[in-house]
Amino acid sequence: MSAVLLSGWRLRAVMASIILAVALYLVVALWAGADEVWRALKMVGIGGLALALALSLVNYSLRFTRWQLYLHTLHHRVPWIASLHIYISGFALTTTPGKAGEALRGVLLKRRGLPYPDSFAAFVSERLSDLIAVVLLSMLGLTLVAQGTWLIAAGAAFILAALIVLSWRRPLAWLQRISDRPGQRLWRSLHHIATILLQARRCHRPGLLAGATALSVIAWSAEALAFWWILNAMGFEVSFAFAAFVFALAMLAGALSFLPGGLGGTEAVMVALLLWADIPPADAVAATMLIRFTTLWFAVILGLIALATNPEAHGRERPDEHHA
Repeated sequence: MSAVLLSGWRLRAVMASIILAVALYLVVALWAGADEVWRALKMVGIGGLALALALSLVNYSLRFTRWQLYLHTLHHRVPWIASLHIYISGFALTTTPGKAGEALRGVLLKRRGLPYPDSFAAFVSERLSDLIAVVLLSMLGLTLVAQGTWLIAAGAAFILAALIVLSWRRPLAWLQRISDRPGQRLWRSLHHIATILLQARRCHRPGLLAGATALSVIAWSAEALAFWWILNAMGFEVSFAFAAFVFALAMLAGALSFLPGGLGGTEAVMVALLLWADIPPADAVAATMLIRFTTLWFAVILGLIALATNPEAHGRERPDEHHA
């Protein structure tokens, strides 16, 4: 594996998140009853697990399509196979606070001639688009469950604030201009932030914003559908609206917590909501563990494999394929 891109704090972050997750799931499984949790997991079976993984692949594919739209909007043409390899590599660091480690894609794309402000603008746009989709999905269950309204309101407020900031072209351009002072760290940081936000503005024009939102909602609905399937395979006849609400609200809690990969926050909210719906503790824990494995940890595994085989991660540039 790359000695440059997955070493030091990055490698420690990945290993620490894996150890934390194993410990967390073990403690929760023991609390709920290990035998009962294992029995519930077996009810889903290999077929159910395969279906959930397939729906996660649908999620990743649609998000990659959105990523390509952002790069195209920023006037970059990266061959889709190479771009997909880089995109999946970013999943290796999903378990960093706020998924910030996924900005690793910017490092890999830099070696293909893409400037950091552009790749980071696409990254910021991705996170905002994901948040919009999760908030919209969580609203599906508000007529069924009154819990979590404050979380949804916080997510919506963050989205509104972000869109307002992105609409301020003149103030951002002014900040970019006055902060262009080489050699001064604070001013240089402000200049980079303003440049990234100005580029991200291009990814949030009305037409593209609508298209990206549609892709995001369908992408995250695929994983919510996997959660619904898991619950029904375990014998609980819940509606898709309820499953989507629980899944989305838990994801929202994890995102707003800024914990690595939402670890702890996502699982706690998901289990709590399932318990509130009178699902036994062992089944609530089993369903949570399964959906987290087929979404979060499946992505991390794919990311580690992609990063290990990525030529840019090993410092091998391909100048013949640069399209900037």
